[in-house]
Amino acid sequence: MAEVLPLQNDDQQAKQAPAETSATSSQPTAAATTKKSLPKGIVLGPDGKPCRSCNSFRDFFSATSGGAAPPTAPTEAASNCPPDVEQLGRAGWTLLHTIAASYPSEANPAQQEDMKNFMSIFARIYPCWSCAEDFRTWMSKPENDVRNVVQGRKTFGKWLCDAHNDVNVKLGKKPFDCFKWEERWRTGGKGC
Repeated sequence: MAEVLPLQNDDQQAKQAPAETSATSSQPTAAATTKKSLPKGIVLGPDGKPCRSCNSFRDFFSATSGGAAPPTAPTEAASNCPPDVEQLGRAGWTLLHTIAASYPSEANPAQQEDMKNFMSIFARIYPCWSCAEDFRTWMSKPENDVRNVVQGRKTFGKWLCDAHNDVNVKLGKKPFDCFKWEERWRTGGKGC
């Protein structure tokens, strides 16, 4: 039985740790000073610096270059830069929805176990640690337990659509009509 495990590393501490002061002075540590000088909304990694995978290219560049605007548009930087949170999100959701679209209509016990394990692992290793933590939290709710939906394509695909919509709502985006998930990710619409 796959189990969603909580993150057990410094990521949570970096996110939740209050600004620390040095034991020998009342001056804030370098990490605390960095946090205070960053724009609101910047996600920090365990090292106290802006997380490359958890921020958009524009936000990351701004936070790491003293607030200067990026030299090129984020789409132009994509060819030679690591993916930002937006590119990573699109690629991650594309992968997950495509896996659901190719999942058997009636999965056998081994396929169900593989899918439970995959989703548990995916939710622990996703490069944006705060996104991964959020997904694990969503999955930990009894109504979102992956074990209840891996019997086949329809239930699993709908479950992923609901998960994706949870993120869309948090980002201020319009939710996707989950009755159309197969058309979008499996059969395609007109012209496909």
